[in-house]
Amino acid sequence: MQLDAEKIIGWSARIIAAVIMFQTLFFKFSGSPESIYIFEAVGMEPWGRIGVGVGELAASVMLLIPAVSWMGAAIGAGLMAGAIGFHLTILGIEVQGDGGYLFFLAILAELCSLFVLWGSRAQVTMVLKSL
Repeated sequence: MQLDAEKIIGWSARIIAAVIMFQTLFFKFSGSPESIYIFEAVGMEPWGRIGVGVGELAASVMLLIPAVSWMGAAIGAGLMAGAIGFHLTILGIEVQGDGGYLFFLAILAELCSLFVLWGSRAQVTMVLKSL
């Protein structure tokens, strides 16, 4: 059985985006000082921290289910666009001396989510036409 490059790249993008969003959940749900600082800075503590965490959990799971991966990608892309926007307007690229690590992860998850969404454009078009 041979996998083609398109499948490998598609699954890699799904996994990367899912892992990035999934690995931050512990910090959001446990109320880590860094997460609280971030969400206080943008005026969304605690409801935003928990809400974004729930959204990232849903997106991460959906990205790994082929039938709904495009929905997970759309949710992930929206959440990461918000994170990038907050970094560029309120938080700054570097947050509490992280060297821009969280910003970089948001960019990477955004790009991977958009790639998955682009690869699923036929499904997305079909769903949009049915509305």
